[in-house]
Amino acid sequence: MKIDLITEHADPLAAVGGVDAGGQNVYVAALAEALAARGHDVVVHTRRTDPGRPEAVAMAPGVTVEYVPAGPAVPLPKDELPPHMPEFAEHLRRRWRARRPDVVHAHFWMSGQAALDAAGAIPVVHTYHALGTVKRRWQGRADTSPPHRVAVECEIGRRAAAILATCTDEVSELHAMGVPGDRITIVPCGVDLERFRPDGPRAPRGRRPRVLSIGRLVPRKGVDTVVRALRELPGVELVVAGGSPGDEEAVRLRRLAEGYGMADRVSVIGSVPRDQVPALMRSADVVVSVPWYEPFGMVPVEAMACGVPVVASAVGGHLDTVADCGVLIPPRRPQALARTLRRLLEAPEQRVRLGHAGVRRARHRYGWPRVAEQVEAVYEQVTRDRVPRLFAYGG
Repeated sequence: MKIDLITEHADPLAAVGGVDAGGQNVYVAALAEALAARGHDVVVHTRRTDPGRPEAVAMAPGVTVEYVPAGPAVPLPKDELPPHMPEFAEHLRRRWRARRPDVVHAHFWMSGQAALDAAGAIPVVHTYHALGTVKRRWQGRADTSPPHRVAVECEIGRRAAAILATCTDEVSELHAMGVPGDRITIVPCGVDLERFRPDGPRAPRGRRPRVLSIGRLVPRKGVDTVVRALRELPGVELVVAGGSPGDEEAVRLRRLAEGYGMADRVSVIGSVPRDQVPALMRSADVVVSVPWYEPFGMVPVEAMACGVPVVASAVGGHLDTVADCGVLIPPRRPQALARTLRRLLEAPEQRVRLGHAGVRRARHRYGWPRVAEQVEAVYEQVTRDRVPRLFAYGG
């Protein structure tokens, strides 16, 4: 099958950890490789942000990344990309006249809009990755999304051949938007079980108990909640990985720690190369992921696969993934987080038990071969003009 993935701002070859480079980049790259491993021919289309890049780059056997000229060939915040989406769509339209894929899978709302505008009779499958309604609910005036985002997302839900939701919580949101339930299939994100595993090297560490927070450094990820919780945990160190040490959020977190007299216990280390993330996770006693909202949340699943216990906010995809492999707490509650971390750090046997449970769950549910098989089944259904039924991916 010829499969084209559209990911307008999330280049699968980009370094992960910046403001607009996170889980979607990882998801698209891993899905593309897993689909290619199943014998498919995969092309990923993403916006050109570097004039020195070739037009096409071989990413892996069976996977090519093609760079779309849409707007200036420089990095732009994703919320500034809508004016360039007509150019993006026109490029896809021309490209698909020359090479028609069997199915298109769009990622994020702007990709969905461009893909549907260009596809004609080609079936389009869509994954939102994040919803404007949820972002607006949690961020309020701080939400920089274009005003028309929610309307476009609703239109995508009505026009796409199938919608892939990543968790049960997202299904409820989609129903509230008016997306037909018979077009929604729940398929979770995956984890690279060869890379993220309990055995392997550990990053160097001292004698202090270590709590790790890793991911994009933006306020909604709730890392400041972890810093505030650390005030109740004397002797515990916090490592914050992601972004750049000079990013606005990194500076804010560092100043917050300094204001609490904890500069020696909070390390904001910036982005970590992808191949070093498992070792960093294995060096931690607990991995914490407490965003205000989370469409899926790949970090907890990766930590589970490494055998590290997880404390996560009880939102979005965490409600499906963490289950009995960690501890769920309300978001933005530093005292609740501090109490939970204290109990775990004082209970090594419980941490071991949670770690083993996480490994079992990750291996059973979230390996990329299994996820790709489920995605492939949806592709096959839409190419046969059948709309997949909704099924729950829980338990």
